[in-house]
Amino acid sequence: MAQTLLALEPAALAEWVTSHGGQAFHAKIIRKEVLERGVLDYGEMTSLPADLRATLKADLPILSSTEATRTVARDKAIKVLLSFPARGGSVEMVHIPPPDKDDTRGATLCISTQVGCPVGCPFCASGLGGLERNLSADEILEQFVIGRSVGPIRRAVVMGMGEPLLNMEALNTALDAVHDEMGLGSRKITVSTVGFPDRLHKAARQKPRFELAISLHTADDTQRDALVPAMKGTSIESILAAGDDWFEQTGREITYEIALLGGENDTPWHAERLAERLNGRRCMVNLIPWNPSPGMSFSRPEAGTPEAFRDDLIARGLVATVRWSRGLDGDAACGQLRQRVKQS
Repeated sequence: MAQTLLALEPAALAEWVTSHGGQAFHAKIIRKEVLERGVLDYGEMTSLPADLRATLKADLPILSSTEATRTVARDKAIKVLLSFPARGGSVEMVHIPPPDKDDTRGATLCISTQVGCPVGCPFCASGLGGLERNLSADEILEQFVIGRSVGPIRRAVVMGMGEPLLNMEALNTALDAVHDEMGLGSRKITVSTVGFPDRLHKAARQKPRFELAISLHTADDTQRDALVPAMKGTSIESILAAGDDWFEQTGREITYEIALLGGENDTPWHAERLAERLNGRRCMVNLIPWNPSPGMSFSRPEAGTPEAFRDDLIARGLVATVRWSRGLDGDAACGQLRQRVKQS
């Protein structure tokens, strides 16, 4: 398997560059060009000597992935399907520009951490084929780089394919580079998880460089066992207790996410039960109307239901919002990302 630029730590890159006729400071220029500016062509790095650029182009690819397809939705959300010829598998990532075309604050980037997903939520396309493998740190990092090559990034959400807490070492390594070299602060990155309590307790003590969202989906234990199969037998109270510990350790409020499924978990009873569970906790609730995918029998909530659910939570003292996903017509919305090509 060919070595790639992003798989090299800065010191290792400096060693590679000097052994191929360059200077150590050239390595810093390369990292800056790629991570800060999103430059994916050595030929554009004109501050490097021409012979070094030629050597880099011939012997050190920047990325390990290849872009299989790029889809642009009507709302300008861009979904990129990346395949990994050497390691196998594919993932999807999404570049979501601001709603206002004149807004220069930058886009939101949605990235993946695993090829497939082991959680198996029946309403989410990412787990349809199960889990193939974890992404390496450089494979996660290069999604940020690819996103930056499309345009400026204002924030990032780790809400694509996979369960981030099951690949935390690689994710943390990638986020270190994103924070230190791309300049995206910890409060601009949100990691979404189904909430494995033991892993949440551990992550809270590692000085995490991200905000936390927990995909709860319902306040009823029996229903959650069906909606989040990998968490069957794990009580909602144990997840909420781990969330409380997160807040105590980090001082950062949690966002609890509910994918609203028409007629399933969007009733006034569900809102009341959720409010009871979260009463007194420093948090907010994100309500995400379900986004359809082929082969799934769920339905979107009826018109007005998400807003009524939100208003019920607010009336009971919670902070709640409805988040309508971008990229719906391009299969780029929340819950629609999946592995669409397989390597032989």
